[in-house]
Amino acid sequence: MLDIRKLENEFDAVKANLSNRNFDTSVLNEILELNKQRKTLTTASETKKAEINKLSREIGELKKSKQDAAAHMAEVAKLKADMEQEAKDLDAVQHKQTQLLLGIPNLLDATTPVGKSEDDNVEVKKWGTPRNFDFTPLDHADVGEKLGMLDFESAAKITGARFVVYRAGIARLERALINFMLDHQASKGFTEMMTPFIAHERSLIGTGNLPKFSDQLFKLEDTDWYLIPTSEVTLTNLKREQIMEEAELPYLYAAYSPCFRSEAGSHGKDVKGLIRMHQFNKVEMVSICTPSQSQEIHQKMVDSACEILEKLNLPYRALALCTGDIGFASQKTFDLEVWVPSQNKYREISSISNCGDFQARRANIRFRNKEGKLEFAHTLNGSGLAVGRTVVAILENYQQADGSVKIPEILWPYMGGIKEIRK
Repeated sequence: MLDIRKLENEFDAVKANLSNRNFDTSVLNEILELNKQRKTLTTASETKKAEINKLSREIGELKKSKQDAAAHMAEVAKLKADMEQEAKDLDAVQHKQTQLLLGIPNLLDATTPVGKSEDDNVEVKKWGTPRNFDFTPLDHADVGEKLGMLDFESAAKITGARFVVYRAGIARLERALINFMLDHQASKGFTEMMTPFIAHERSLIGTGNLPKFSDQLFKLEDTDWYLIPTSEVTLTNLKREQIMEEAELPYLYAAYSPCFRSEAGSHGKDVKGLIRMHQFNKVEMVSICTPSQSQEIHQKMVDSACEILEKLNLPYRALALCTGDIGFASQKTFDLEVWVPSQNKYREISSISNCGDFQARRANIRFRNKEGKLEFAHTLNGSGLAVGRTVVAILENYQQADGSVKIPEILWPYMGGIKEIRK
């Protein structure tokens, strides 16, 4: 969440920064006006409280000398009534200011490329050479359906569109990828975690999913519980409302979870296949660290995700997201995109973000530095990787002319020695 003091002291810089996001900055003036009202009401209340204390002492002296204190007591009663109304006004002002602040995106890192849309993202790395097929490669959904192992029709009958039933070899491939990814992250120093797949409203506010993205979430009826869109929510909130010692940091977490997203506004986009599902599996990386550690850890997370793709021998590229395409809670993001032969282009498979102290302010995650002063921590998150999209990449890049699919060598032990999937 935006620091109100930074907005007051560096208004023009903050406005220019947020303008690069294509964000309507007119709300900033309203926030500052509300802050003035908050200060005025707070000062007025403190002044009245001091006056009440003064009058109370005088009432005591008057009663002690058996003099009439009625006028003083009436004044105290009036001041208390005024304070009660001011307290209600202050609550209303603070609530409105907080709601507006919760809708302000993170300030961008100075190194984030300036741009208007995804067309202005900057390629920073490319690895691997897309395969030259001697036949026309099929879409992954066709590959899976011909194998009898991706069943969208049954899933639609059970639940609806944008769900799938995995069978046999592809079901095992999904499980193998989860285990492989978790083992890889553990080898990089990430502690494996298993967290709830449901989170309450406060947790989602902490990570920036609420209130802005309420239409992207599945809420459980008559509760303040939501199905998680990613385990970033639960992992980051492990330290909500806590004060840590600097020596404890960094925390590095990795967790598998199913992810649930309504995909509001995505009608007509990637309707076929596994690219855009209401439910999908993911292995997530999260770090909670000091500001001085966050840049190095961000690169560590990017490198870890890249290594997974390289071990799977899947061509990919890395992009630095521009100011017009970056996520709400992020100050700097790298996306990894894997090659998808049937579409003849790269598609996102991981997004790795440094959120600075944005989420920590919302979730009140702090640490005591070496000088004994409290600071907000930095939080980072990234896919390591989106499992379903990795299945997409393997089915397409490893498909054979006879309809079978080879298994990347690194996964053979996780597949019980199976080296290819056949009908």
